[in-house]
Amino acid sequence: MDDSNIVDLYLQRNEDALVETDKKYGKKLLSLSFGITGDERDAEECKNSTYLQAWNSIPPHEPRQYLFPFLSRIIRHLSLNVCKSRGTQKRGAVCVELTEELENCIPSQDDVESRLDDMAIKKALNDFLSSLPKNSRMVFMRRYYYCDSISTIAEGMDMSESSVKVVLHRCREKLLSYLTKEGIEL
Repeated sequence: MDDSNIVDLYLQRNEDALVETDKKYGKKLLSLSFGITGDERDAEECKNSTYLQAWNSIPPHEPRQYLFPFLSRIIRHLSLNVCKSRGTQKRGAVCVELTEELENCIPSQDDVESRLDDMAIKKALNDFLSSLPKNSRMVFMRRYYYCDSISTIAEGMDMSESSVKVVLHRCREKLLSYLTKEGIEL
């Protein structure tokens, strides 16, 4: 079933929407959550909570053209919240590591002025990612969005770990340069 039909089921408040969503995206969502939480039960719980949030968010949202990104954003936030709430050191360390890798590229202040810049940063990031070659974009997203390890990315993309590290390093350098060029102060 295509995404538009699944969204129609949500809009009709038909519970088959949940079944169809699980058929189409359940494994991917579990994998994303497990990559962050490192726990199968937490990942399953996050997946179920994702379906509940989707049920409550559609309508007013109608993610016909972007259902998986819509769901992955929800499950990613839920999974990160699980890690924060249980204080998992292993997963916490991964999140800290990823944050440190990007901290010199993306501003992280939490004041009113920074929040006003959020839309500009979001647009710049989207434009930057669109400018990357597909392979580099996939490596970047797998590392910084899906929180995949270097070894997992290397295996999944048929690359050496050192190649993945080089791609990530170059992407971070390009991102820093791109944001500076766009006038986003770090």
